[in-house]
Amino acid sequence: QVQLVESGGGLVQAGGSRRLSCAVSGRTFSSYYMGWFRQAPGKEREFVAAISWNSGRKAYVDSAKGRFTISRENAENTVYLQMISLKPEDTAVYYCAASRVVGASRIYEYDYWGQGTQVTVSS
Repeated sequence: QVQLVESGGGLVQAGGSRRLSCAVSGRTFSSYYMGWFRQAPGKEREFVAAISWNSGRKAYVDSAKGRFTISRENAENTVYLQMISLKPEDTAVYYCAASRVVGASRIYEYDYWGQGTQVTVSS
């Protein structure tokens, strides 16, 4: 069983930065492809970023490119999402997820999910 717990959300002004963390339980963390998704009020959950087990492969949604950076520390069973130049449209609940599928970007490709952490960007 794999459990994911996100942290780091909160209120931030437009143009500010925030780093989200996702602590993962389970001995096989390093074998999972890890992703971040977000869901804004009234909208569907969308893919934000993902990273392979050895950090050699990273993927981002176009709106996150150049502003968000995904990273992971396998020794600490943690994946991060560093966000800079935040915009009001980045306001959402951010979810961490684990997949066995390399390159996964669709919700159904992810097996485990955290409860989410709220990020609110004020204008």
